[in-house]
Amino acid sequence: MPKRKSTHAEESAAEPLLRRSSRNTKAASAIPANEDASPARSKAKKATAKPDADEGKTDKKTRAPKKTKPEKVVEPAEKEDAELPPSKKSRTRKQASKVEEPVEEEASTSENEAKPPKPKSAPKTKSKSQTRDASSSAAAAKGDGDGQSSERNYWLLKAEPETRLENGTDVRFSIDDLAAKTEPEPWDGIRAYPARNNLRAMNKGDLAFFYHSNCKEPGIVGTMEIVEEHSPDLSAHDPKAPYYDPSSKPSDPKWSVVHVKFRSKFPVQIGLKELRAMGTPGNPLENMQMLKQSRLSVSKVSAVEWEYLMGVAKEKGKTANA
Repeated sequence: MPKRKSTHAEESAAEPLLRRSSRNTKAASAIPANEDASPARSKAKKATAKPDADEGKTDKKTRAPKKTKPEKVVEPAEKEDAELPPSKKSRTRKQASKVEEPVEEEASTSENEAKPPKPKSAPKTKSKSQTRDASSSAAAAKGDGDGQSSERNYWLLKAEPETRLENGTDVRFSIDDLAAKTEPEPWDGIRAYPARNNLRAMNKGDLAFFYHSNCKEPGIVGTMEIVEEHSPDLSAHDPKAPYYDPSSKPSDPKWSVVHVKFRSKFPVQIGLKELRAMGTPGNPLENMQMLKQSRLSVSKVSAVEWEYLMGVAKEKGKTANA
């Protein structure tokens, strides 16, 4: 068998190898750690670093939200018209007005259809009292038979034309006596409240019939005018007067007088019998106060009654003169 070599020989042979390896390690330690040992390694590092950058980029793309396109904002028609040339502006405006006109017409027609037509008001009809007042005022406007026309009240006053003594005094007074007076005559001696109230209702300018009463032929004989309105009847305070009333005091007079003036005397009087015939139902004097209250010495006369009686007196005068 061959003999084995000794260990000393193996160590001596290995020394050069160890020295080389130690040199190499020293040289490797002398190179800085942050620098690459060789250009090949740096290239390798760059090659390996690129995929990391790419990976970062891909992550950013995936994480970033998708950008949406902004919506187009429609600008008002005024801006569009401002951008258009003048000729196009006028065309567009005309087209817009043509399109809008039918809408306005439809709206107006719908409003007219929605509103019902206003009902026509019925003509106003006059009541009976209004027509009666109108007829009386129309008759009053015609006049008093002497050519004068005005809105006045009418009356009938009674007096006794024949002699009669009252408290020792003759109370006779006729239409001729009134005609002979040069001053307004006080119509005194009224001692009934309805007659007195009629006296107080008289106004200056009113007209009255002169009626002869308590005689052979009573009736209307003429006309007179109220020239002074009512005042206290002083004869009621005089003990010698025919119609003295001790209950009436000067501080608180009960009775009143009006002053009258002659106007006319009828050629022919209208007698009481004729008046009663005219006062039957359906005739002009059916509502005459004197015929309804025959004992009343001062009574009202309507304008229609006044005109009618003045016409009767005129016709009677023509017949008498014929």
